[in-house]
Amino acid sequence: MATQREQEAANYLQKHKIPELFDNLTSMLFFHRPDNPRDFLVEQLKQLKLSQQSGVKGPNLFNEANLDAVFGILDPAEQKYISFAQYKQALTTLGIKDINESPEGVKEDRISRETFKSETIQGLQRYSATYI
Repeated sequence: MATQREQEAANYLQKHKIPELFDNLTSMLFFHRPDNPRDFLVEQLKQLKLSQQSGVKGPNLFNEANLDAVFGILDPAEQKYISFAQYKQALTTLGIKDINESPEGVKEDRISRETFKSETIQGLQRYSATYI
């Protein structure tokens, strides 16, 4: 059974999104593999802080070309859409937890490339907005 101090520590970590922050920073390190990891991490933290203060897009592992490539993998027949199940699985795989369950095209079960990219970018921004 957790003690009161352990519960307070867990609440603190959750409130300040510390696990998400470390996940994000670790992913950035693995992706970029900078020569000077400490300077790189300091720069990422500065960018996260700037993003939080100004609303400017923060650091992100995926750009539009990456998302086009992911969509292309999901749509090998080039139908110009994917199913809601594919959309949901892809966003989950990318680490997005709070997925929009009603994106444009959900009723027809046809999620367009534009909707996929928009929802993914928004979800990744929410995920990477770990600075409080």
